[in-house]
Amino acid sequence: MTPKNHGMVPDLESDPFGERSPVLVNKRLLLLGGRFQFESNSRELIRLVDSAYADLPRQRLSTRVPNFRIKLLLTSPGKAYGSVRGRHALGRSEPPPFTMLHGAGLLGGATNSSNFVMLSPRERAALVVVSPQMLRFPYHTRYELIEFAVFTLAARAQRLVPLHAACVGQRGRGILLMGASGAGKSTLALHCLLDGFEFLSEDSVFVASKTMLATGVANFLHIRADSLSWLGQSREVAAIRKSPVIERRSGVKKFEVDLRRDPFRLAKSPLKIEAVVFLSSQSAGVRPLLKPLPRSELFANLEATQAYGASQLQWGSFRRNVSHLDAFELRRGRHPLDGVDALRALLGARAR
Repeated sequence: MTPKNHGMVPDLESDPFGERSPVLVNKRLLLLGGRFQFESNSRELIRLVDSAYADLPRQRLSTRVPNFRIKLLLTSPGKAYGSVRGRHALGRSEPPPFTMLHGAGLLGGATNSSNFVMLSPRERAALVVVSPQMLRFPYHTRYELIEFAVFTLAARAQRLVPLHAACVGQRGRGILLMGASGAGKSTLALHCLLDGFEFLSEDSVFVASKTMLATGVANFLHIRADSLSWLGQSREVAAIRKSPVIERRSGVKKFEVDLRRDPFRLAKSPLKIEAVVFLSSQSAGVRPLLKPLPRSELFANLEATQAYGASQLQWGSFRRNVSHLDAFELRRGRHPLDGVDALRALLGARAR
């Protein structure tokens, strides 16, 4: 992190967008196969970048690593710098002043209460504008603004297939875990973690369609309190209960478990996808937990669970390559560890 000068107020006549205003702090990180440079006028925003991406494995998808730029701007309440109306005091009946902004080669404008993201995949650049009011909600700022910019740029510029899935693996080989919200992906991923699996991502996986190499951000796992009942009174449960609690916009509350510490194992490099598993809420009973899926059912499930990914140009290539992989439905056993054992056996069978 490199501190710089504070002079953020532009000359309204010669520099209305603040293009010559110095950056206060910056941060460089290797994420999702790309080299990201974050620049900001706010140390608080850079701290959110650190909380999300510091100390993650430096994953590369190819020998050529693309560069990305993200400018994070915190607006100033009550200060109309760059305003098209100047710095005149406004009457109470008037709306907030309009502020002109610049970042990562992009030009824009917003009021001091605005929050938005502008992206240019072709330029590999993004401008994220955050109001002081939004900064009072660090989880949503990080998740809805910063993470959105990082994920979208990485996927579009590198032509990765974005998937709503979890991914775990062993010895460089990975399994995609798919299913609707509430299907148990996070619970199964937690038990895989505690049982020695490598962890790639909880719910956002990005796949290079030609090589089937997958990358993700293995920073947090979000666990509902009722999912901990399977772990009893273990030391791991005590540690999880000390984690911060976040609240989704739906009102659901979860523990946000930081995975960048022992005993968790993060995938040090992208995982080669070797199987796709769709989680089911149905009990296996006396039947095997893993039910093989024919190709037609694999494609139907992919289309149903991956609407956004299926709309991307590289979906055709991904669809052709995924058709050569094993696909299964994973039904529930008596304990989540039954599912862990099934996944381990699946990877072992693929190795042979």
